[in-house]
Amino acid sequence: MKDVKEARAGRFFIGKLQHGSDLLTAIEDLAEQFNVKVGVFTVIGAVKRACLSYYDQERKRYLDTVVEKPLELLSCVGNISKMEGKTVVHAHVTLIDREGRVYGGHLKPGTQVFLGEIHLQEVVGVDVQRRYDEVTGLNVFY
Repeated sequence: MKDVKEARAGRFFIGKLQHGSDLLTAIEDLAEQFNVKVGVFTVIGAVKRACLSYYDQERKRYLDTVVEKPLELLSCVGNISKMEGKTVVHAHVTLIDREGRVYGGHLKPGTQVFLGEIHLQEVVGVDVQRRYDEVTGLNVFY
């Protein structure tokens, strides 16, 4: 595949995100603290509130949703890269409330951590940048 590059595993980080922090910002800060230019991660735990979005492919825009209640964070998966020198975290989350309703989508700023356990794997030997893609209307790997 033309758009796939071979890379190697670099350093591995594991830890707890700060209670009350913004989930997206906490991941960005961790990547910057340890100078991770490219990486992949997972987070499990719980959030006090969630800000998510769904990408409308026809209109090429995000539709935002805010869930103002405690939720279990079943899964947060994503990657870290750079765009114009800035750290970019791209993450998707799956959450569940006490009644068993499931919420999911693209992680947005405003998701407040109750407990977050992160596993972050640095990826080395490859330069992955994000650029705007005309076809999808999204900033994607190049």
